[in-house]
Amino acid sequence: MENSSRHPGKRVVVTGATGNVGTSVVRALAAESDIGSVLGLARRKPALEITKVEWDTVDLSRADSEDRLADLLHGAYAVVHLAWRFQPTHDPVVTWRSNVLGSQRVFDAVARGGVPALVHASSVGAYSPGPKDEPGVDEQWPTHGWPDAAYCREKAYLERVLDTFELRHPQIRVARMRPGFLFKETAAPEQRRIFAGRYAPGPLLRPDLLPFVPDLDGLRFQVLHTGDAADAYRLAVLRDVRGPFNLAADPVIDARTLADLLDARIVRIPGALVRTALSAAWRAHAVPASPHLFDAVLRLPVMDSGRARDVLGWQPTRTAEDALSAFLRGVRTGAGENTAPLAGRKTG
Repeated sequence: MENSSRHPGKRVVVTGATGNVGTSVVRALAAESDIGSVLGLARRKPALEITKVEWDTVDLSRADSEDRLADLLHGAYAVVHLAWRFQPTHDPVVTWRSNVLGSQRVFDAVARGGVPALVHASSVGAYSPGPKDEPGVDEQWPTHGWPDAAYCREKAYLERVLDTFELRHPQIRVARMRPGFLFKETAAPEQRRIFAGRYAPGPLLRPDLLPFVPDLDGLRFQVLHTGDAADAYRLAVLRDVRGPFNLAADPVIDARTLADLLDARIVRIPGALVRTALSAAWRAHAVPASPHLFDAVLRLPVMDSGRARDVLGWQPTRTAEDALSAFLRGVRTGAGENTAPLAGRKTG
């Protein structure tokens, strides 16, 4: 563990620092010369060593975590709030306690500690249903989410919480990051467990074993490499910016793009058929991915990332296809990192 006194400069605290986005964000911040130290917070301390990064634990679902947060945030230049719990999808009360109440505890601790800046991980999932055509919606599109999906409902609710927070604490600079789906190679084991289940055999996800891609109405979504998203978070910490920022890479992913990537053919399938099969598997606890999230994905709008480009000075360095290719490599090889969420595991 690094001693922060050895690295004078800005101190940044990152919640949810051991997951897909967190591991990339702490690395991006630690590589910045203006940042002296990074404190990564998670429910479980990782065995991951990164120069200028220290680790500590906090469980945001606990009612007493705010007092602990106040101590951990003391003297911080900025807080990057990434902590999020995706499961159990069958018990939304559990995720509400961690995600919504836990986020409110973070926001309150930021205000109590007088932290000058808060960078919050929102999502495309916070947006209300919208158009699938380019150039896409800007940050003024309504953020009411898709009400049936817990993930969207919680992200949208926190947008309202932050609206109030900003009115009450105008001296605190708040930036809201709204990325599309985020992928990188070492996060593939975590994402496979979240959406397909821990027993889904990654080595079977090969193009020759996926002969077709379903062509569904509304199957158009945006993807970004996690490393590029981390760079946007770095810029939001260091630059005097406020407000929401859409983050996505080109091209928009559709059935044709997926088919080209997987060397597969396209087959037109009714969405109702896919949803019925997914719903049955979810109710049987065969897969953790909720059919309500499937409904939301087919309704999410395409976003315009122009504000991030113009205000943050941000631009992705990898295409959406690059991000998906990295994910597929990680799924097949079981690549991971030395943290509890990203631990690589091979099954089958």
